[in-house]
Amino acid sequence: MASFNKFKNMLMLAFDWILYGAGVAGHCRVTVTQPRFQQADSSVNSVSLTCNFSASGCSSSPPEVLWFRFLTNTHQDLCTPGCTDHHKYKVHSLENNILLEIKDLTVDDSGVYTCGIAFSDSDSPLSKQTGDGTVLTVTGKQHSNEKFISMIITSSLLFLYSSAVLTSFVVYKVGSK
Repeated sequence: MASFNKFKNMLMLAFDWILYGAGVAGHCRVTVTQPRFQQADSSVNSVSLTCNFSASGCSSSPPEVLWFRFLTNTHQDLCTPGCTDHHKYKVHSLENNILLEIKDLTVDDSGVYTCGIAFSDSDSPLSKQTGDGTVLTVTGKQHSNEKFISMIITSSLLFLYSSAVLTSFVVYKVGSK
């Protein structure tokens, strides 16, 4: 029985090689990699997310590049392949390195950004792949020190005003007796 299972596994491997390796179903194979995390501050105004891919056995035509953003309960098709908001998103390609530029960066741009590469002229099931996604965390503007100093100055002025009013009140009461 064990030898039959070994034979069956060998037969399946040979079948897969014939179908996918020898070209019956196409032999285009794509691998996509993305950095896991990226952090940016909204004061920089824009950020670029990277997506690298390798393709073997695929046609020489350029692949379709797709970008998606996943949020807690939904997803957005950002560039499939054309970008939905040309002012906000722009795709730059340099050989096998794809960049998604996000402009007018805000904290609301945080999310998981996933890159997809598709050689649509291939029948191979491995010719269309996505990366694991990059978690983009956008933090608020780095003016927290300025806000803190402004709050201290405002509090100090309010304290001085209250002290002056209280002193005036006390002087008025003491002077009227």
